[in-house]
Amino acid sequence: MKKTTSRKAARRPAKHTDLYRQITDRIVVALENGVAPWRKPWRAAAGSGLAGLPLNATTGRHYSGVNVLLLWMSAEEQGFRNNRWLTYRQAQQAGGQVRKGEKATLAVVYKDWTKQAEDREGNRLYDSDGKPLTETVPMLKPLQLFNAEQCEGLPAEVAASPEQPPAVDEDGILSPDVMDRVLRMVNATGVKHRMLPQNRAYYRPLTDEIVMPVAGQFFTEADWWSTLLHELVHSTGHTKRLNREGITSSSRQFGDPVYAFEELIAEMGSAFLCAQLGVSGEVQHDSYVDHWLKVLKSDKKALFRACRHAREASEYLLALPGRQTVAA
Repeated sequence: MKKTTSRKAARRPAKHTDLYRQITDRIVVALENGVAPWRKPWRAAAGSGLAGLPLNATTGRHYSGVNVLLLWMSAEEQGFRNNRWLTYRQAQQAGGQVRKGEKATLAVVYKDWTKQAEDREGNRLYDSDGKPLTETVPMLKPLQLFNAEQCEGLPAEVAASPEQPPAVDEDGILSPDVMDRVLRMVNATGVKHRMLPQNRAYYRPLTDEIVMPVAGQFFTEADWWSTLLHELVHSTGHTKRLNREGITSSSRQFGDPVYAFEELIAEMGSAFLCAQLGVSGEVQHDSYVDHWLKVLKSDKKALFRACRHAREASEYLLALPGRQTVAA
């Protein structure tokens, strides 16, 4: 049996830096300047080393969630042509060193923090023997990363970005292999899909169907495939898949917070997919920017939730039967 005490639990000292706000504000500034951080970075020339998601240089593991956006932004701003990142200590352990004067890129990591449990009024909770009840909560912590290009003396296997053959040629045409991967992914979802000569691409939850304009209506073939992946991410919100409010809610309307949040998920989820598959088309959704800004400015944690949902959606699709492995 839980007991409570009227004494208020000691509060954790306020941090000088609110990481949620700091990172959200960075994305907001980028959007206000006409830059969507999830759109451009993987559209790199063959052999540039920027294909795919950013990864840790020593573990080979891909970064995920909001860290993908932060590292993409940093690479774009600083002109890095390598998608490998590592901490100062990892550089030393690998036999190298961060060059003097180099600035770290801010990323984040969640660490578990155990604290005494409280009720809704902030009273400490105890068990029937009078012992404090505890709970473990995730706490956002800063993680300082350096690009491999900011280091010297790293072994070649640590510093070199793996080259990925281009999935799209100079005319915007996808390779047959990538087309096959995407089509198998679509078919594995069970979502109905068809093309019509009309001017809108959309996912219809009621019929669990994706409707696309014909490919000739897009500037490039890659744009058509990118848009298809965007709608495919929307389809993961169906009740028989990941069950997201932005898809299942019958009251959502264009421009409202739920609708805008779902569009943010689909934008980032399709970007994560495109990066891993090598698809480099454009999705024209600039009309949503003002709605995204409103959501991000009103809730400093919305970006982090959207990134989590986007990661879940992309991982769900990549894990479907018959997929090819495209990420570690």
